[in-house]
Amino acid sequence: MPQDSQSMTLTFRCPRELEGLLAPPIPAVQGLPAWLKAMPNQAFSTAVFTDDDTVKRCPPFVDAMTSGFLIPLICDVRVENGEFTWENDLPPGGGVGFPRSPIGFHDASQVTGTPLFDADRFLIKFHNLWTIEAPPGYSLLFTHPVNRPDLPFTTLTGLVDSDTFHDAWVHFPAHWHDEGFSGVLPKGTPVAQCFPVKRESWSVRTAVFTEEETQQAHEVLEAMGRERGVYRRRFRA
Repeated sequence: MPQDSQSMTLTFRCPRELEGLLAPPIPAVQGLPAWLKAMPNQAFSTAVFTDDDTVKRCPPFVDAMTSGFLIPLICDVRVENGEFTWENDLPPGGGVGFPRSPIGFHDASQVTGTPLFDADRFLIKFHNLWTIEAPPGYSLLFTHPVNRPDLPFTTLTGLVDSDTFHDAWVHFPAHWHDEGFSGVLPKGTPVAQCFPVKRESWSVRTAVFTEEETQQAHEVLEAMGRERGVYRRRFRA
């Protein structure tokens, strides 16, 4: 049975003192990077000597980037020679305390044994001052903004049961991978993308093609080799 629109709402809340001071979370479709908007739909391929579609015309690539919600950086952060500085004049907390800095850190010991470990480097942690409430039965998958290798950091992925855990902050650890970056990471830069995930039990089944499935696969592959946009026109929801 379809759920009503209210049950499918994510609720983002912030302390009253911060109302109007924080960049709000936005639907990911509203936060596409300038490079995606500017890139051509086709480009010349030196491998096949003809114009070929770019990822801008790949629905799975774009759909992943436009799904879910983007969580923004709370203020400008300047990075010079590996040092992070900011000016963030937030009012004092009232009924609840909150972090006053846009970033914190995780000691390297916390990722001992992982590929992220570097004894001489911290992991940064982006502070998020929005609590997030999901509908009953839904968790939120938080991850790096999809297909955004242009950002100088990589946000770690985590899954939070935000239908029950929604009265405290969820912050975002990240690996700062661009050691040569120098400049300002502006307020509003997406630091995480979140996707609602319904909690369900799944199992795995393997099978071989039936004769009918073999014919269906043949027809789809033939159509995809013969014409452009088959997935977009026939299968994209």
